Amino acid sequence: MDLAEGVQSASFVILAFMMIGAALGVVLNYNIVHSAFLLGGVFISIAGIYLLLNADFVASAQVLIYVGAINVLILFAIMLVNKQQEFKPLPSTWIRRTFTVLVCMGLFILLSTMALTTPWPYSSATPSSNTITLIGKYLFSDFLLPFELASVLLLMSMVGAIILARREYIPDIGTPTSSTSKALKLPERTRELISPIQEENL
Repeated sequence: MDLAEGVQSASFVILAFMMIGAALGVVLNYNIVHSAFLLGGVFISIAGIYLLLNADFVASAQVLIYVGAINVLILFAIMLVNKQQEFKPLPSTWIRRTFTVLVCMGLFILLSTMALTTPWPYSSATPSSNTITLIGKYLFSDFLLPFELASVLLLMSMVGAIILARREYIPDIGTPTSSTSKALKLPERTRELISPIQEENL
């Protein structure tokens, strides 16, 4: 995507502020569901920055994998746990928050200084149009084993998250059969009382 330099700069600033605001919302929000949705906003902002860098395949992979798979998996795990316990505020929370803010500000200043002082190379050459073909070629030839290992690792983490979330429904080892069947049985629907006149009609 070839845009004018002013449009690219303005788009980058907007996407950067969107990403930083969404990231702050992920960290500072008390509602974990809202934090998960804001995390999707961070991923979408990063995909927009990839588009500005003419990395169309990486941007589409960012949306499909991180927003469409990982973020949805996080929301699925949150909804599956469904804990009703309320968080109680700790007496020394302000100390931890102050220390966290200082560490984050130090990292932000360090990264900003590094980004501003580093002589980034600039190339005026037009990007290649067959990047998707090259990525697919290397992905299914030289990097096939790491790709398959990453997919197996994601599958194992998803199964483990489901098992941990449903642990309260798994019976303990050594319990009688009656308690086991009771733990795995759904609660029955309450039956309505039938009057003798209705019994005669039946």
